[in-house]
Amino acid sequence: MEYNEKELIEQAIRGSQTAFRMLYQVHERSVRGRVSGYFKWKADVDDVVSESFQKAFSALRSFDTSREFRPWLLTIATRTALDHLDSIQREDEKKEGQTGAPQLTDTTPEEEIINDEVHQRLMQFIDELPSLYKDVMIKYMIEELEYEAIARELGLELNTVRTRIRRGKQHLAEMMLRGEVE
Repeated sequence: MEYNEKELIEQAIRGSQTAFRMLYQVHERSVRGRVSGYFKWKADVDDVVSESFQKAFSALRSFDTSREFRPWLLTIATRTALDHLDSIQREDEKKEGQTGAPQLTDTTPEEEIINDEVHQRLMQFIDELPSLYKDVMIKYMIEELEYEAIARELGLELNTVRTRIRRGKQHLAEMMLRGEVE
């Protein structure tokens, strides 16, 4: 099926539900492929795909139509996936705090291999971060320390830690976007 993406985007900006649906159908597989490696559960992937499109469509008016749509959308998807991972981590920490012990999960050997590969890939990306963000992101994403603990350990102000984590996530999202070939 032939389509003109820029024309679809213009129609979607004007509120065409058909254009929204077509953009979704054309790019859903790419977005799903981008985020699926970060999550163990299909429900999380589905949530992130849905949220990514919602964010993209609500920000469509700010999209520069002289640029390619797909990289812009995949950047949104990658950032949404990282945010979703953070919320999962916070929820897990909340559960651990309530029970006093980590929750055990049943994982298959295949899931363990996938988790190890995702962890390895994440470590490679973190290792390539500028040193300003690298230490903070290791403490945050790998050691799973709270912002306050990171600030104490590194002798930084709390707002500095927050800023470096936010910027570190942005760097990771950009590196993941450039580093993955589909």
